[in-house]
Amino acid sequence: MSLGVFWRSSLFDEILRGDPDLQGNGRRKFKVLVVDDDPNIRELIVETLSSERFRPIEARDGKEALLICERERPDIIILDVMMPGMDGLEICLRLRGELITSHIPIILLTAKGMLEDKIKGMETGADDYITKPFDPLELEARINMHLRRSIRDSEASPLTGLPGNRAIEENIESRIRKGSKFAVCYVDLDDFKAYNDRYGFVAGSEVIKMTAQCILESMEKYGNETDFIGHIGGDDFILITEMERAPLMAQEIIRLFDSRIPNHYHPEDRQRGYIVSTDRQGNIQRFPIMTISIAIVHNTYRVLDHPGKVAQIAAELKKYVKTMPGSNFVFDRRRRD
Repeated sequence: MSLGVFWRSSLFDEILRGDPDLQGNGRRKFKVLVVDDDPNIRELIVETLSSERFRPIEARDGKEALLICERERPDIIILDVMMPGMDGLEICLRLRGELITSHIPIILLTAKGMLEDKIKGMETGADDYITKPFDPLELEARINMHLRRSIRDSEASPLTGLPGNRAIEENIESRIRKGSKFAVCYVDLDDFKAYNDRYGFVAGSEVIKMTAQCILESMEKYGNETDFIGHIGGDDFILITEMERAPLMAQEIIRLFDSRIPNHYHPEDRQRGYIVSTDRQGNIQRFPIMTISIAIVHNTYRVLDHPGKVAQIAAELKKYVKTMPGSNFVFDRRRRD
């Protein structure tokens, strides 16, 4: 699966379907359900949320909140505890008891500040707890934190444990919003399908996990806490770092991968230097010991204002680097489109 295919499926197809939560630039707005019987509190929270990133939805009581959750499937819920009728703790328990809402992050909002109240709130399944009066900036920061965590948890690769497509997209968009300088390293294995066909999916899975480990070790050696690793799917990975460190990390990934991949072949195949398998057209061919290709897209010389642009450039670089023999990395040297 190519990087370009990933972004088309996660963004462009939703645009074609007319998703109301997508802006004109294709960036998704997160739905935030605000549940409070006090209209002033609801108004304060709604005004706090950036209209560029969020679509607030208001509910005046628990019954309305449950109906909205069923219809809208919000991305996160800000839930007041003290409400007439059905209080926030009961709502939280009901949401956690339903499969379709059990994963939605919930931040409880209440005037109570006692430790036992907070513990009781967490026992109902809430993810966080904020006491009134609250700092609007802190509330937005916590919303962002739980959204990031929710994306990572829901789309993490079951094979590698790395964050998936939406987390990758969110990380790139966050750097674009902040005006940061960054480099996206698109890591892809060469002739993985032939290997998978020859050795089976269990052996292929071991190669995927080994590749992930190489990337992680490279980041531990040359990266820092701001770097990010994601698993698009199959044999495709993303590493986001700074351009100054990207070549060092790419070289280390290649070194580690090339030293370890022979151990995943049978001795006779390793000695021969190739396996016999079929290509995508069904033709029988010889395929050398697997190599790894890395395409580096960065905004050192030109503006990258959307993940789709990163995807386009990465696809071009990937096509080029795969024409080179062995394991290699290339980075975009162009200063304009």
